[in-house]
Order: sequence, then structure tokens, then C-alpha cells
Amino acid sequence: MSSSNSGGSSISQEEIKHLEFIQAVVTRLGNGSFLIKGWTMTVAVVFFGVSANNPSWKVAAAGLIPITGFWLLDGYFLRQERLFRKLYDDVRKPAVDVELFSMNVQPYHAVAPWKRVIFSHTMINFYGTLALVDIAFVVGGIISSTRS
Repeated sequence: MSSSNSGGSSISQEEIKHLEFIQAVVTRLGNGSFLIKGWTMTVAVVFFGVSANNPSWKVAAAGLIPITGFWLLDGYFLRQERLFRKLYDDVRKPAVDVELFSMNVQPYHAVAPWKRVIFSHTMINFYGTLALVDIAFVVGGIISSTRS
């Protein structure tokens, strides 16, 4: 069943409901991303605190594992959010024919490739900074262990 927005300029009640469904998914993905960033900060600060009190490059290096894992997980959420935003954009346009109530984002995968999302400015600024701080603790731990 094709969306009826392809012919006219007005939008039907069904299309409005479709847009609401998509917006609800985008909202949930945004909330998930926010929670991931909160957990990332919590875990990173724990590793930073332990590394600062007891300089060990092994502990600091272990801190890179959750930072990287959360970075990839948040990248998944951000990519899904971008895909659903593209679907939303197409559903609202009268000239684009999208199946009514379709939540299929497969046609938009080329629009938001993984690499571009994971290395976007926002992701680099947040996770890259945490990774650099952690790497500084690794280097500090190595220097501390060679002096002992």
C-alpha cells in the first residue's frame, strides 16, 4: 500500500500517525544515546580515578575497552537515528512515495555509512577526548612503572 502523499500537497491522518511512529523511534534512539554517554562517563571516570591513585598502564589500557565499546554502540544508535530521520523526511514529502507505516530504513543505508557516523565531529569530540585522556593515563602508567 503506497502512501497517499505522493499525489497531493495535503497530508492524511494516516501519514501523520506514520510520522508520529517514526518520531517516537527517533526519540527513543536519542534517549538511548544519551544514556550510553552517561554510562561512558561513569565508567571512564572510574578508570581515570583508579589510574590516578595507582598509576598502572594495564588498568588505564583496560579503560579503553569500554570507551571503544560504548563508542561503537553509540555509533549504532546515532546511525539508526539518522536513518529514521531520513525516512521521516521522505514520508513528509509529497513527491516521495513511501509505503504507509513502513519503518524500513534499508534504502537509506548509503546515506549514513558506519565510518562517517562513528568518526563524526560529535563522536570524535566526546569519545576521542575520553580515549586521549585514557591514553595519557596509559603513558603515565608506563613512565611510572619504568621509574620503579
